[in-house]
Amino acid sequence: MARPEQHDSVVVCVDFGSTFTKAALVDLADARIVASASHPTTIETDVLDGYDACLAELTRQDPRAADAEVLACSSAGGGLRIAVVGNEELVTAEAGRRVALSSGGKVVAVLSRPFEDEAFAELGSTSRPDVVLLTGGTDGGNAEALVAGATALRDGGWDGPVVVAGNVDARDEVATVLGAIPHVLADNVVPKIGVLAPDSARAAIREMFLAHVIGGKHLSERADFTAMVRGATPDVVLTGVEVFARGLDETRPGAGDVVVVDVGGATTDVHSVVEVDPEDSGLAREVVATTPVTRTVEGDLGMRWSAESTVEAMLDGLDGAADPALVEAARRRRVDPGWLPDSEQEVEYDEAIARGAVGLALRRHAGRSRVVLSPEGRVVERTGKDLREIDLLVGSGGVLRNGRSGVAARVLGPATGEQDGGWQLPRAPRVVIDHDYVLAAVGLLAERHPEAAYRLSRRLLDERE
Repeated sequence: MARPEQHDSVVVCVDFGSTFTKAALVDLADARIVASASHPTTIETDVLDGYDACLAELTRQDPRAADAEVLACSSAGGGLRIAVVGNEELVTAEAGRRVALSSGGKVVAVLSRPFEDEAFAELGSTSRPDVVLLTGGTDGGNAEALVAGATALRDGGWDGPVVVAGNVDARDEVATVLGAIPHVLADNVVPKIGVLAPDSARAAIREMFLAHVIGGKHLSERADFTAMVRGATPDVVLTGVEVFARGLDETRPGAGDVVVVDVGGATTDVHSVVEVDPEDSGLAREVVATTPVTRTVEGDLGMRWSAESTVEAMLDGLDGAADPALVEAARRRRVDPGWLPDSEQEVEYDEAIARGAVGLALRRHAGRSRVVLSPEGRVVERTGKDLREIDLLVGSGGVLRNGRSGVAARVLGPATGEQDGGWQLPRAPRVVIDHDYVLAAVGLLAERHPEAAYRLSRRLLDERE
């Protein structure tokens, strides 16, 4: 039975998060969020229990939600865990790691040659990835590396999903080696030295996530959960960032270079779309090229599960002495991840932890530049992604969306401006907060409703700190 035509004018966008399930009703014609709701993610029962509560609240606000199309993303149950198997640690293994991160996964292991039998034998019990990304060799080169990786996986007892993204000339032989192990053949992530081509592998990882991971985590007994999920939340958000930064075409331009830092309970993610200048000699020293679209995930930086490790990392990586009260506050948050601040002092502790997570995550993403001597003379050597000239810095995460007045300046401000130590952090960006969690909705809408996705993304430009 067809839905009433009026309900086709709205879409429910849902993010099944590790802590909260967030839902928004988007009016496609107006390209705006007309209703929103959230509920603690109900991992202990069925994740759709929390969704049902969100849908009831959306319907209360706007009856059209009851029969609207539903598009969802998920990082519930630990999100997407990826192991990378590559030929060389500094080339194909590193390329695979970068691709895995941009695909919305948390990289839990990176294995490179010489392969050790016990590392593969323990892969399923120790690292417990959901998907293995297998890389190795450049196109037209030696096929042995990719085949060796596939053989080591098979002989080690791995029977989970594999995305093959190495030397295309070896793919048929690799497919034979893997046999009944579920696998997808993608284009090479390193077709030649100095080139990183992530798009095909990223699409294949998304395919494996939908086909094997969502159902395999047993988050819901209801079939509609797998039907509504379109991808891993970080992958979907990165798609939203791309639409925001690049637009759709010449008549619908994007916002320019953008960096988004998302402070979560367990991780702090940084997404960047920064066009790379091919003439930039500072990048010439990298064997694996920097790509315009990049994501990093810091599993030790977060507001709840990772609060203690965040404070520990702050002592090592940022200026400041240990504050016993902050250490104790971090412990409380780790022990009770659902806890919410109940005083002004606790809000200040939340902001301090967030400030540390943002500063460290942006430093790790951006890296630093320094002048070194080489056979060609003095050159600038860089690590990471140069963010100094970006136009926009977007903050996301509950601590920013729900914070007190001025929270953006207090949490994001210290990570901008001129930095000692050569850190390539944003010098003078415009800072906005994604108060309505727009970027996840933009990423969900991008494929089926690109015009609405684009127009919704533009609303971020009206946001304030």
